[in-house]
Amino acid sequence: MPLMQLRIAHLYAHFLNIYGDRGNIIALSQRASWRGIEVKVDAIDLNQKTDPDYYDLYFVGGGQDKQQIVIAEDLLKRADDLKSATDNGAVILSVCGGYQLLGHYYKPHEGPELKGISLIDAYTVAGNRRMIGNVTIKAADGSTLVGFENHSGKTYLGKGVPPLGTVVVGNGNNGEDKSEGAAVGTIYGTYLHGSLLPKNPLFADRLLTQALKRRYADVTLTALDDTLENQAHKRALILPA
Repeated sequence: MPLMQLRIAHLYAHFLNIYGDRGNIIALSQRASWRGIEVKVDAIDLNQKTDPDYYDLYFVGGGQDKQQIVIAEDLLKRADDLKSATDNGAVILSVCGGYQLLGHYYKPHEGPELKGISLIDAYTVAGNRRMIGNVTIKAADGSTLVGFENHSGKTYLGKGVPPLGTVVVGNGNNGEDKSEGAAVGTIYGTYLHGSLLPKNPLFADRLLTQALKRRYADVTLTALDDTLENQAHKRALILPA
């Protein structure tokens, strides 16, 4: 019998899944399973109710404007439940379009402003330049994260909101202030596709540890042989000469 169980809610799995974002679910599930942790993943669709006390981790992937328009109204209906969940220790990982809707709003070039759920003090406006390419960021603890960005939205964090890291190579949140993503308690937003977690095993384990602590208090994950994951990280790592 597994000693622990990890419950993952994949929000809008059929709408927000570009650039390999589903790989983040696969990586989390596999890294948990290798440690003997039972994993339950539910794809949560439009108008599907969720219990805020049930899931340990929520994932929201990226999509184009038309997909964001479809899910934005539904996400607003979940705002109170998601806030309750994160207040009680649940983790949210959001990528690109999902990240934008965790802020206050996203203003596209055309059409009405899409209201976000304000879990992160940030807002996003459509830019005139598409930001595409490999990205390397450095986190506050000195570790690096690698990924791939493809977005024209420019996200600006509120005063005092910590980014996921500082851009070393690439554009990040807006191509101006060197910030990439946001890390607010157990809520994470980022523009890093690729997918992010398979080649950033330290960050994947950080999310797993936080998610499991919601129901199992102090959690220490057993070490894994991350030789292949670290090789993938190093191959994607770009640092200035």
